[in-house]
Amino acid sequence: MTATDPTPTTGKAAVAVTARPANAATTAHAAAPTADTTADTIAATAARLRAARSAGTRRATVVVAVLVALALGLIVASVLLGGLRGIPGGDVLPAAFGMRTGLADYVIHRIRLPRALAALLAGALFGLSGALYQRLIRNPLATPDIVGISSGAGAGAVTVLLFAPALPYGVEGAAIGGSFLLVGAILLLSRRGGRVDTNRLVLIGIALSAVCAAYVNYLFSSAGQHNIAQVTRWLVGSVSGAEWSGVGVLAVALLGAGACVLPLNRALGALSLGDQLAHGLGSRVRATRTATLLVGAAAAALATGVTGPIGFVSLISGPIAVRLVGAERTLLVAPAVGAVIVLGADVLAQHGPLISPVPTGVLTALIGAPYFVRLLLRRQGARS
Repeated sequence: MTATDPTPTTGKAAVAVTARPANAATTAHAAAPTADTTADTIAATAARLRAARSAGTRRATVVVAVLVALALGLIVASVLLGGLRGIPGGDVLPAAFGMRTGLADYVIHRIRLPRALAALLAGALFGLSGALYQRLIRNPLATPDIVGISSGAGAGAVTVLLFAPALPYGVEGAAIGGSFLLVGAILLLSRRGGRVDTNRLVLIGIALSAVCAAYVNYLFSSAGQHNIAQVTRWLVGSVSGAEWSGVGVLAVALLGAGACVLPLNRALGALSLGDQLAHGLGSRVRATRTATLLVGAAAAALATGVTGPIGFVSLISGPIAVRLVGAERTLLVAPAVGAVIVLGADVLAQHGPLISPVPTGVLTALIGAPYFVRLLLRRQGARS
């Protein structure tokens, strides 16, 4: 009995010894699927992100194509609607393609076509400037006309209109100068602890806008009746009387601002994560903020110098673009939205029943003011 006792013990030991490698192998096999699962998860997430980006790009392409088609239709309506007194109806369409001379050619190419193109380009500039400011400050209320940039441009333009109206490109230059001065003052006064406080920036911009309005009222009190009537009509905002020189200014401004959109869009994407994280990712936070403010101010100022301050276009173009394509592609779509808004408002201002003819800025204010109140109430409700 004692001779056979070690055998079971040895058998148990052998089983125990052989069990250990089996457990180690099981652990190794269990660890491998975990790594494979992590890699599969990362690959699946990357694939979903690529698919979402592709879907967003396709959606943005379709939206832009639809907006361009709408803009072309509105240009045709602006040029051809309303009839031409003293001109045969059969001469209107040939005159639009340069196949007629005389009165038809003059009305089409000197009055209506510059007006339509000025509305298109000014609306695009207003939409782009508003989207830039809203993306930078991350506040739908922070647009050049609300923050006061347009008021600074208007103050400079009114100064030239009253005292040096014959100065070549004086209105546009004074508008840019006034807007840049206001941007500098806002940046200087909104700094707190070495950083720009965005909430303080909006409030200071609103206060400086009131200062600019008081300055314009002072200029009115010292101007003649003829100049006051001209400037008052300009301050309402209208593309009536637009000339080819103004269209050229707007086209150059849109090309210059458009060249800055792609680099600014990338930089603002990093800045939306916060100043510290954007700085850690290698983004130049201060340069991005300053460049965005200046580009948006220049776009709004040049549009204001040609057409006057057509209000609320910059306020509503950005949020509409965000709803259509998302925040990442806002800067690419907001100019098209602004162009369609101003063109549509101008066509309605010329030919709308019961209301025409009125300045374009009157209709954009009728559309934009209720939307502004709605944004205020929504933000107040969100805070409460």
